[in-house]
Amino acid sequence: MQVAQLIAASAVAEVLAGHNLTVSMPKALRRVKSATPQQQAAAQDYSYLTLRLYAEAAAYLQALTAKPVTDARVHALLLVALSQLLHGAEDDFTVVNQAVEAAGKTGLRWAKGLVNAVLRNFLRQRSTLQAQVSQSETVQFNYPQWWIDTLKQQYPQHWQSILTVGNSHPPMTLRINQRKTDVASYMQALDDAGIAAQALGGTAIQLQQPLPVHKLPHFDQGWLSVQDAGAQWAVPLLDVQAGMRVLDACSAPGGKTCHLLEASDIDLLALDVEAERLRRVHDNLQRLGLQAKVRTGDAAKADWFDGQLFDRILADVPCSASGIVRRHVDMKWLRRPQDLTVFAQMQQQILLNLWHMLAKGGKLLYVTCSIFQQENEMQIQQFLTMHADAVRLPVQFDASGLPCQQSIGGQLLPTAAHDGLFYALLQKH
Repeated sequence: MQVAQLIAASAVAEVLAGHNLTVSMPKALRRVKSATPQQQAAAQDYSYLTLRLYAEAAAYLQALTAKPVTDARVHALLLVALSQLLHGAEDDFTVVNQAVEAAGKTGLRWAKGLVNAVLRNFLRQRSTLQAQVSQSETVQFNYPQWWIDTLKQQYPQHWQSILTVGNSHPPMTLRINQRKTDVASYMQALDDAGIAAQALGGTAIQLQQPLPVHKLPHFDQGWLSVQDAGAQWAVPLLDVQAGMRVLDACSAPGGKTCHLLEASDIDLLALDVEAERLRRVHDNLQRLGLQAKVRTGDAAKADWFDGQLFDRILADVPCSASGIVRRHVDMKWLRRPQDLTVFAQMQQQILLNLWHMLAKGGKLLYVTCSIFQQENEMQIQQFLTMHADAVRLPVQFDASGLPCQQSIGGQLLPTAAHDGLFYALLQKH
């Protein structure tokens, strides 16, 4: 356990210093080359647990220490251990003993004594401390106060459920590649493999328990992809028809790109600003047996555009990722209120640019994985005031049979069945 704690502490310390967990965790794993697969998996679990419930662990640590712990590694190790004691499945004294041993690996003489004292004091004072720290909304919900306040204002009837879902474990949902199989056949394949699942509607299947993709029948043969049920709405809403020229403007890692190609025979250009991320698009296309033009380019600029207009454009734009925070637990603590303004400006630039590339009568689907209205409804309203040739078409979340447990207009609120995404369908007149 101590190896996993040390790896998790390294990753958490990097996140608290401002780095994404998707970068920090692989970096932390590389530092401990001797870690077994089980230790690596445990380290990932500990880091996710700690960041999901960071405000709570941080509040307890502040209450237990007379002054801040200056060493980032020891500070993060204490957060990891406190998170385990608060919400982990391991025996309390095992967690403490292993954390003390892990502290000894830092090379700091004082670390073992401090970690031992803090964690044992926590066990002795737990009930008293709980009454003290639980007064704060930040601790109650494990989100920054600005995030809580924004959702209260924008979703007065739903803010608590949104926060609760964001702290839950996300489901693992599959999208069946209808060019290679169908839902009934793949459900049978899962049953034969002893994997419990349920069909959600459309081409979506949700597993009862997440598992590595290599354990899924025929994954390497391209029978399926992993994609949230909420994200699977993009293709039916965009209404692509055979022979159309289609642009996926922010395509990496390629989930919606491939879904479009699975649904219809189209001429598709997959664009993304990051060449490195486009490798994922190439890999997914190859595995699924699909073909598309793939190009590096900035959707906010036109230097890649050949002048031939598109019949359909999918603009899955960069955003705060606030609707998928249960999958990206570090986002709660990395985002700042001013980031919403920065994202909104970027999104507006992309919309303005892509609109010129859409043919008359064509449709553009604006998508974010955000729940903040600054990036969603307010963004579209601003765009419509600037473009008399833009008409907003109704978005109906009951047309294709996909799950939709809660929506407000084009906003899918996060639920147990799907992530939080926003959809706005615009047609050019």
